Amino acid sequence: MNDMVLQKLDRGLLTITMNRPDRRNALNPDMVTGLVEAARRAADDRAVRAVLLKGAGGTFCVGGDVKAMAAVAEPPPLEEKVAILRRGMEVSRILHQMSKPVVAQLDGAAAGAGLSMALSCDLRVASASVKITTAFAKVGYSGDYGGTYFLTQMLGSAKARELYLLSPVLTAQEALSLGIVSRVVPDAEIEAAAAELAMSLAQGPSVTLGYIKRNINNAENLSLEACFDAEAMHHSRCGETADHKEAAKAFVEKRQPVFQGR
Repeated sequence: MNDMVLQKLDRGLLTITMNRPDRRNALNPDMVTGLVEAARRAADDRAVRAVLLKGAGGTFCVGGDVKAMAAVAEPPPLEEKVAILRRGMEVSRILHQMSKPVVAQLDGAAAGAGLSMALSCDLRVASASVKITTAFAKVGYSGDYGGTYFLTQMLGSAKARELYLLSPVLTAQEALSLGIVSRVVPDAEIEAAAAELAMSLAQGPSVTLGYIKRNINNAENLSLEACFDAEAMHHSRCGETADHKEAAKAFVEKRQPVFQGR
């Protein structure tokens, strides 16, 4: 196990914790490797029904470890640098495309690649005092881990240009008004609120939630006709699940359904 990335599975919820609190969970090679491994496990393990991504020590992630980058005496050739970075960026792709819902718990700061990873998730719960920024331009970088893609899809190119070129530090309320975060809670409640939301998804109709996520991802890239075809197939498939039948039975019986994730 990688002690810089902790994993805990509880009732279908896999909590992935970035664990470099002394460096505000700045990304280094070991942490990146651990994150990619954890994301792959989340995508492939049938026991995992939802994911919570968080940081230890009251901070989500401040992005790449710029101090460590500056200390590198002899960087590798460009082609190797690109390959290494691209392998690490897989964490964002996997979280975004996997069939399980992913919640990010944003507290302290979410900056640079840390923000990019948060944007790859399906929902983001923010503490009232969190600081959110793209950060890249301020350290002479153009951006990685998919942030320009996710922010452009989320807000449109005009706002994405502003947030990347000017790199303002957003408050939680500013991020909420833009739609970057799903909800804002008091600092003292962030752990409980994020865990409760993620667990509610882990206890939901997993097959259906996966197809909902796929439909929305399709809408980012496919034609109208292709999206309609996929919706028809996915909707029909969900109708065959035990969870749909349980939900219909619970509706008739005027009670809350109990989903099994199948």
